[in-house]
Amino acid sequence: MPVKDSENPRSGGDLRGEGVRVRFAPSPTGYLHVGGARTALFNWLFARNQRGTFILRIEDTDIERNRPELVEGILDGLRWLGLDWNEGPFYQSQRLAGYAAAAEKLLSTGAAYLCYCPPERYAGGDAVEDAAGGKAEIRRIVRCSCRDGKPSTADQNPAVRFRVPLGVTTGFEDAVFGPREIQNDEIEDFVLLRSARTAGGTPLPTYQLGAVFDDIEMRITHVIRGADHISNTPKQILLYQALGAAPPIFAHVPLILGPDRTRLSKRHGATSVSSYSDEGFLPEAFRNFLVLLGWSSGDDTEMFRTAQLIERFSLSGVSRTNAVFDRPKLEWFNQQYLQKLSIDELLPAVQAELEKAGLWQPEWASSQKKWFAHTVDLLRPRTRLLPDFSHWARAFFTDDFDYDLAAREKFWKDERLPDLLARLTDELAALPNWNHDACDHALRQVAEKAGVKAGLLINATRVALVGQPVAPPLFDTMVVLGKERVVSRLRRALPVISARSVAG
Repeated sequence: MPVKDSENPRSGGDLRGEGVRVRFAPSPTGYLHVGGARTALFNWLFARNQRGTFILRIEDTDIERNRPELVEGILDGLRWLGLDWNEGPFYQSQRLAGYAAAAEKLLSTGAAYLCYCPPERYAGGDAVEDAAGGKAEIRRIVRCSCRDGKPSTADQNPAVRFRVPLGVTTGFEDAVFGPREIQNDEIEDFVLLRSARTAGGTPLPTYQLGAVFDDIEMRITHVIRGADHISNTPKQILLYQALGAAPPIFAHVPLILGPDRTRLSKRHGATSVSSYSDEGFLPEAFRNFLVLLGWSSGDDTEMFRTAQLIERFSLSGVSRTNAVFDRPKLEWFNQQYLQKLSIDELLPAVQAELEKAGLWQPEWASSQKKWFAHTVDLLRPRTRLLPDFSHWARAFFTDDFDYDLAAREKFWKDERLPDLLARLTDELAALPNWNHDACDHALRQVAEKAGVKAGLLINATRVALVGQPVAPPLFDTMVVLGKERVVSRLRRALPVISARSVAG
């Protein structure tokens, strides 16, 4: 179980009077993925719960791997999720002078040294490891001779390495995983500034220096990030101490795994957060699903409106156990929100979907808004994703739709249908009042006079009106479509049904 806020004064309990400041710091080396979105959400919820500050920082100093075009995608993903930031975005590529000054300070105090070893000797020394807690394997660390002022070569532009104090331990209290400690002899002399590529070139900071310097400058009080960063934390604690700053509270959240219990990746269908927007998930449903990947309110509640999440979120609810991404569960959440949101909350999302599909009519937002709301309310119990409104429910918003082939073969095969539907069309056209009961009575009367079951006419009529074998109740559908469209569509379908009957 996670450490309780009340039991650990450094665990991120109620600190509203102390100016909570958290940050989300993605790198534009990839899209905003599920794990990053969950980290951003936890930071945002904690900041909002504590009435603190949520800062967005773009860590874009990895020139070889950065893809600047991805920055806007990351920002769009955060906006879609509704995770508004109070400060930023700040770009590390625009803050290089500060990192160089910090490195100079560490060199002047002896906390760092110049390393002339080839870059491949220290490549990856600041990388994130795939550890989610547990005791790290003891590694044999080789210290280069540069540490003792004896460089093996002077031909290489030097990097700046941190001089790890030996013979002691470094520990910290993690708000989720509890106390952690490591022997310093197991920590490599990690790189702070990479060697400049050319003489007089600008040396770039590693993740370790960039993150710590910025967190100090931005007065970050809590670092909430994935458990794969636990191995980085002792190095960063040492950096805080060497720079004369108090470390923030660290809270490492569990990893997100695929159904096969391996790290969530593209092979599990995990793509950018924007792809879930494109698929038609509601942002609030996605937030609700995402927060439960590693956090619990302490009871069996699953459905949380955003205001409830802000009120109830705390670091004490974060689990140490890795979470499993369950796509069917995500779709279930989306269905629940489609059905349970107030109709006024849902209409803008449906409007956006219909606009994207080229089906939107401006009058549905003005003179026909009541009709639009009623139609969406009728359709939503059968929708799973927003595109359902423009795909299987297309016929409710346009006369341009096709008849489902399987539905035609199943429900239009009876040779009596052309005559029956022609009679029904005439009966409906003659109705003085257009309502559920009147349409119901007209259809059943035609069926009774012909000596057939009403179901034969109901199924055939549904396909004629909406092109699908499954739709909302037929007579509710007829009321929504209106008399003119119902009669017109039945007359349009009659030649097709007759041709099928003759061919059969």
